[in-house]
Amino acid sequence: MKRSYKLEIKPTKQQREKLIRTFGVCRYVYNMYIATNIDRYKEGKKFMSGYDFSKWLNNTHTKQNQQDMWIKEVSSKAVKQSIMNAYRAYKNFFKGLSKHPRFKKKARQDVKAYFPKNNKTDFEFKRHKIKIPTIGWMTLKEFNYLPQNAVIKSGTVSQKADRFYISVLCEVPEQDKQTPETEGIGIDLGIKDFAIISNGKVYGNINKTEKVRKLERRLKQAQRKLSRSYEQNKNKKAGETCYFNNRQKQICRVQKLHQRLANIRENYHRNIISELVKTKPAFITIEDLNVRGMMKNRHLSKAIAKQGFFQFRTKLQMKCQVHGIELRLVNRFYPSSKLCSCCGHKKVDLTLEDRVYECVNCHTVLDRDLNASINLKQATEYELLVSA
Repeated sequence: MKRSYKLEIKPTKQQREKLIRTFGVCRYVYNMYIATNIDRYKEGKKFMSGYDFSKWLNNTHTKQNQQDMWIKEVSSKAVKQSIMNAYRAYKNFFKGLSKHPRFKKKARQDVKAYFPKNNKTDFEFKRHKIKIPTIGWMTLKEFNYLPQNAVIKSGTVSQKADRFYISVLCEVPEQDKQTPETEGIGIDLGIKDFAIISNGKVYGNINKTEKVRKLERRLKQAQRKLSRSYEQNKNKKAGETCYFNNRQKQICRVQKLHQRLANIRENYHRNIISELVKTKPAFITIEDLNVRGMMKNRHLSKAIAKQGFFQFRTKLQMKCQVHGIELRLVNRFYPSSKLCSCCGHKKVDLTLEDRVYECVNCHTVLDRDLNASINLKQATEYELLVSA
């Protein structure tokens, strides 16, 4: 069974410089591949695949342009993987699955360096260290997080908010599938409360807590300060300093606040999923939400984006695969909120303002979201995302 683990690493000054140089080369080659294919398309030439571009870059371009020999100073495997990532982005574009590939910017820090395992000594790991090919031994921030019986196949190093992370793909023994001890559960996701479970448990909205609100206020102040720095640079006269270093420090502060908020929300999702899985349910049913359509509501779009419904669904699916729990997906047009969970009567005139469901047929009074979660649990038409 293959699993991935993400760990924070603490590189030395020399290792840090080497990693940043590798990221820069990968970003340069990625953008160069996109620009080359755009030029070939304008000239009416044939599209160049990633393999052909890699051969042209190593055998022709670097020999003719000696100023680009710095491309070969970093790991060749990381450079080649960056080219293949751009080629994969083009293939998705041709299939209609995504938009045209965009150029990568340095400020976004969305470039990753791939390191495969070529020798037996690559990706050795101890309690607090890991050996990365061409980089060397690096200290881990977390101890004993990787299982001792794991076999690492490859790793990808990334940078986010002035911190470095490594994602390793490991082969671990398969876990025994748990036998269900409780009946199935239905989960209704919302904005007022994040998740309402059919057994009556309610998980509140983490974005309404004082801790998150305080961080969002700090983020707003930091973004205003950064914006003023850019405006001052626009209005500066000739010969004046542009305070570039101070602006870079402010950019890093903004990135760290964004990362901290993202970590809080992600950790909250993981805690909810762990609690649900520990109850050992027979199945879990969720609803296929039309998040793209919901985001068109300008009054609720920001609140919906903060909830991270898709990330929650992805993490839940992975956890169900590991523990062998059946995950059901109900169609988005299923009227879970309008149906009565007791008699099945459909209340057509139900609006978003009605937070309590009152059935006119059997006179059942329930919380609107709890009624929806019970209906999801009782749904008979669904798609299996994970089979038990």
